[in-house]
Amino acid sequence: MRASSAPIFTDAVEARDHTRSRGAGRVVLANGCFDPLHVGHIRYLNDARAHGDFLLVALNNDASARRLKGNGRPVVGEDARARLLAALSAVDAVLLFGEDTVEAILDVLRPAVHAKGTDYTAETVPEADAAKRLGIRTVIAGDPKAHASREIVARMRSTPGGSARS
Repeated sequence: MRASSAPIFTDAVEARDHTRSRGAGRVVLANGCFDPLHVGHIRYLNDARAHGDFLLVALNNDASARRLKGNGRPVVGEDARARLLAALSAVDAVLLFGEDTVEAILDVLRPAVHAKGTDYTAETVPEADAAKRLGIRTVIAGDPKAHASREIVARMRSTPGGSARS
């Protein structure tokens, strides 16, 4: 078990070199906005980690999260989201990125596994063709999608005091 936070990278080559220097073994790449981080994300990341020896989480930066989620998002900035992810015991490294998909990251990192949440199927993963071309196994991880960040954010914005139970 890790005693301190996982490293946070902004460059895929540096993240790749870090995993290699650690003798990471079977690397799993998970990705998302994680805004705000909730129990469904934790279950997804724990399940993703179970598919390998090293979990690297690619985190959409603020600009790409805004493009994907719309105005008013993210509600939690990239630095805080990265630090929260890095503090999780399942996470071995975090990589901030600005694209809408992780296709280019898959090409650089060449992980053994690309894990996506249960809101996808193997056929609907945006990077499925790239993963197949690169020999990367795609897995669907986590429990059924019962927690949606957009619903949590909507409840926070509509509830006096901003409380959102999940």
